[in-house]
Parts: sequence; structure tokens; C-alpha cells
Amino acid sequence: MDHATRVGNRLLAALPPADLALLAPHLRKVVIERDSVLVRSGDRVEHFLFPLSGAIAAITELPNGQTVATAIIGHEGAVGLTSALGASRSPTTAIVRLPGSALQISPVQFLAAQHRSPPIRSMMQVFTRSLLTQLQHVAACNALHSVEARLARWLLHIHDRANGSDLLPLTQETLSELLGVRRTTITHVVSTMRASRALKSSQRGQLEIDRPRLEAMACECYKVMSRKIDRIVSHGAVGLVHGAPARSVPLAR
Repeated sequence: MDHATRVGNRLLAALPPADLALLAPHLRKVVIERDSVLVRSGDRVEHFLFPLSGAIAAITELPNGQTVATAIIGHEGAVGLTSALGASRSPTTAIVRLPGSALQISPVQFLAAQHRSPPIRSMMQVFTRSLLTQLQHVAACNALHSVEARLARWLLHIHDRANGSDLLPLTQETLSELLGVRRTTITHVVSTMRASRALKSSQRGQLEIDRPRLEAMACECYKVMSRKIDRIVSHGAVGLVHGAPARSVPLAR
């Protein structure tokens, strides 16, 4: 719908105009740069971010230094919003994997608007359900499926947020971080995927994908997860809007 097109973030686009207007004066558009760390695990959340474009990985860090991705967030979600549920510190590290832009707001300003708006509180429930769905599927996938299938799934999730580009700015170090495996394992997996032509030869630090072949290599988790999250966000949007007519609201300063 036109309202959603203007807003750019699906969670914010779902809000009735009067409720979005409570947030709008405090939203500031920012650039999110590739590989930038938006918040580290255990740090206090200073800002909530509603991505308009790009892809952000939620990374869990283990005591031995290993990392593994637990979610990919784009324009359908938010970063830091779970702290609005009570915890002021981030449970994961959020790292930008595809550059883009986002709308930023302080927790104090967001919570003040939330207290005045049942639709904003409902929006948080929609986001929480979609995030928990992704976390549950990722946990199951990590336990049951091969590294090749899991890598194909992550690449598809990232490609969904790449605005149609088949060239993804991902290094082997990044892939190792996403999957929680050693670089030597990534080297072998990438070689296997290139042999199957799911990945094409590309410049260093970038992967060019063949989407149909990548989909054939991915496990069923990709389609199941994508459908469920889209259904949660789409149905949640219908419930929030309640048929309210869209009108122009200034979004960023």
C-alpha cells in the first residue's frame, strides 16, 4: 500500500497514522554501514533502529570466542526493540551485513509513545513473535541440517534484503561468523557450492549467487521460515491498521 511504501519499514508502516505521528518527530534517518556494530551483547541499548534497507545479523557470542548468527533483520523488523520489554541490555551483538539506512529513536522517546498507544504495543508483540519464530527455526536448522544447506539458507535470507542484487558483500570470515564454523570449513563449503554453480566466481570479499541453484541447495527451513515470518508481519499489519486511511506523516528530520 502507498502508506507502507512511504514509510519503508513494515512495522512502522502497519501503524495507524495517528500512532505513527507519536513516533515521527523523534525518528532520525541514519546510514548503516557494512560491518558496523550497532550494539554489542551485554551493552546498554542506546537506540532502537527500524531498518529501511540493508540486512543486520543478530550474533550470539560464546565464552570461547565462537560466534553464530541467530537471526537476520531487515525492513520487516527492528534492532534493540526487545529491550523495550524490560531488559535494558542487548542479548546479542547486531552487525550490519548489507549496508542501508534506518530510522533511529531513543528508548525513552519510544517508550513514552508506547505508553500512549495500544497499536505500538501490539506492533512490539508482532515483532517479538516474528523474531521468536526465526530463532526457533534457526536453532532446529543448526541441529539437523548440513553446513551447505545452512549457508544456502542464510545467503537466501540476506539476498531477500539486497534489493535484487545477486552480488553480496560477504567475506569468508563473515560466513564463518554466521555459521559458527572454522574458516577451513567455509573454504570447503564455498568450493562445493561453486562447483554446483550455486555460487559464481567473484571479486574477493563478494559472493555472486545463482538464486535458483541456491534455493535447490537450501534446506526446507528457508521457505518455511520466510512464509511464517511474512504471515506474522502481514497479519499483524492488518490488525494494527484497522482500515485507517493513510495520510502523510513526516518521518525523519
